[in-house]
Amino acid sequence: MDAVESSAVVSCDCCGLEEECTGEYIGGVRAYFCGRWLCGLCSESVKYEAGRKRAGMEEAVRAHMAFCRMLRRAGPAERVAEGMCQMLRRTASGKPRAVARSSSSLRPAAAAPITGHHRASTGLSVRP
Repeated sequence: MDAVESSAVVSCDCCGLEEECTGEYIGGVRAYFCGRWLCGLCSESVKYEAGRKRAGMEEAVRAHMAFCRMLRRAGPAERVAEGMCQMLRRTASGKPRAVARSSSSLRPAAAAPITGHHRASTGLSVRP
């Protein structure tokens, strides 16, 4: 029978969420995120931001940590408002939209097929 690896409780450096994980997994997450421990939700946000802006991982981690600090200081109404503002900024900074010239141009475009899961591209492994 294999020895069970001990686990430790670790706190997300961004949002403060605590999780119980093995030392090996904690080390893998910290290696991927420039020495920082990130929970699953924060790690997905950072990976998305790093890929979207073609920014380095360290820059994306710092930006997300700053956003989380701002959310912790604000009250519930301010958090919702700031989240909406950030979503609108991200949407506005995306692809430029064509101006509709007729009602026929307002038809929805065909959706692209989903070819893989967003977690499939991560270099992290849950199991050895």
